[in-house]
Amino acid sequence: MSTGDGQEDETLVQDGIGEPDDLDRLWTPHRMAYIRGENKPSDASEGECPFCRIPTAGEDGLVVLRGELCFVVLNLYPYAPGHLMVCPYRHIADYTETTDPEAAEIADLTRQAMRTLRAVSGAAGFNLGMNQGAIAGAGISAHLHQHVVPRWPGDQNFMPVIGRTKTLPELLTDTRDLLAASWVGA
Repeated sequence: MSTGDGQEDETLVQDGIGEPDDLDRLWTPHRMAYIRGENKPSDASEGECPFCRIPTAGEDGLVVLRGELCFVVLNLYPYAPGHLMVCPYRHIADYTETTDPEAAEIADLTRQAMRTLRAVSGAAGFNLGMNQGAIAGAGISAHLHQHVVPRWPGDQNFMPVIGRTKTLPELLTDTRDLLAASWVGA
């Protein structure tokens, strides 16, 4: 910034509270619900499990597609726009507990989710995975869920790492409506 006399003023302008660090701030107060553990089960029972309650919550549950044995739902605390999860209806914790038909439907719905996300958003790649157990990073370890996270060239990799922020360009309900209306089946 010029001071008017040809000198440069090195003063940092800070929009937030704290030590000036020359970084812009992107406030994401909605993430505090996740940080505080809201909606997390108090125990591992089926009655406390959000993945057991979601299928009966209507559109508020953010369910994109209902299969015979499994369903596809938007992640309430997404890593990236369009972050989906494939969950069996049955309350099981470990992938080895799936029946052959459940495992097949998880795989098929994961493929369909990838096709749909490519068609709707032009996703160029995906992170797929299951965190098995709390020690492996599962936020809700009592109910199996497969993550389908779309990725794009130059996407937000730097934001969570450097900016400690995740960006979402669209309301989850709008994303849910778009994906449900555009679902690409087998």
